Amino acid sequence: MNLNDQGTHNNPRYTVIPLTLCFLTHADDVLLLMGAPNKRLWAGRLNGGGGHIEADEEPLSGARREVLEETGLQVDTLSLRAVVHVGGSQAVPGDLLFVYVAAVPTRDVRPGAEGTLAWYPLADVLSENNPLRDVLVGNLPYLLPRILGPGWSGELVYAHDSGPSSGVQAKG
Repeated sequence: MNLNDQGTHNNPRYTVIPLTLCFLTHADDVLLLMGAPNKRLWAGRLNGGGGHIEADEEPLSGARREVLEETGLQVDTLSLRAVVHVGGSQAVPGDLLFVYVAAVPTRDVRPGAEGTLAWYPLADVLSENNPLRDVLVGNLPYLLPRILGPGWSGELVYAHDSGPSSGVQAKG
């Protein structure tokens, strides 16, 4: 269906951009990406790997492609842990994040143009006194314990992030 048929082209109707976000673990560590200084979004902030889902992809294929592009790792088994709607407005599209987790057999990663990759102790990242809190992308201190920690119930987490002032609301 094209944009005109959906009523979203040249129309104030709200839209979202589909994205993937992936967190890779090895033993007791998680791989995070420090955004490159020239990056448009999240420069100098820690995040998982991921990015836009292309027009010919479903979320899982997009996640595998993004992991390969950003880390050099071929990941066959990804577990969908969360779907997060990051609200925009009628004038600015929001984001719809498909958040995946995978355990990988190696720490050997290939850096890319997106930023610097590093392994961080999972216990630190999940801690209430997380020493990385100030450099993590905004909703990650809330989301990571729910998808990587003992707080993950095995059920998909559904969340809505309205922005910096209102925080994250979740189910699951």
